[in-house]
Amino acid sequence: MTDEHGVADQSRQPIARKAYYSIGEVCELTGLKPHVLRYWESQFRILQPGKNQAGNRVYRPREIKVVVLLKHLLYTRKFTIEGAKQRLEELRNEGAIEERLDGVLPAEFLTELKTELSQLLDTLTPPKPAAAPSDEGASSAS
Repeated sequence: MTDEHGVADQSRQPIARKAYYSIGEVCELTGLKPHVLRYWESQFRILQPGKNQAGNRVYRPREIKVVVLLKHLLYTRKFTIEGAKQRLEELRNEGAIEERLDGVLPAEFLTELKTELSQLLDTLTPPKPAAAPSDEGASSAS
């Protein structure tokens, strides 16, 4: 997000934005199991993560957005696989799929992410030093 001067608000930027994420990291981010992601890859042409030199799946941020959109359609909106395919095709035909990918994060996902980031911040923030006890006896003796 940017302010009125076009300067990015660093407090809203992801802590570790990466070019590629492993299937385990995507599972952690989305709350899905690896077999679900692999199944969705077989069902949705739009979801085609690349593979690294070792042959492991690597997801780019765009593919993670697709996963979140699919999760929203299938779990929240209760679409069937065929219904989700049809909806994705409608969005693609309307030219609105990229817009949907950017605006799909459900509130509970954002709330959970905010909680996790707050916990991480608490973990990374050094404790404040304890205030030194005042020595009242020494000041009144002078």
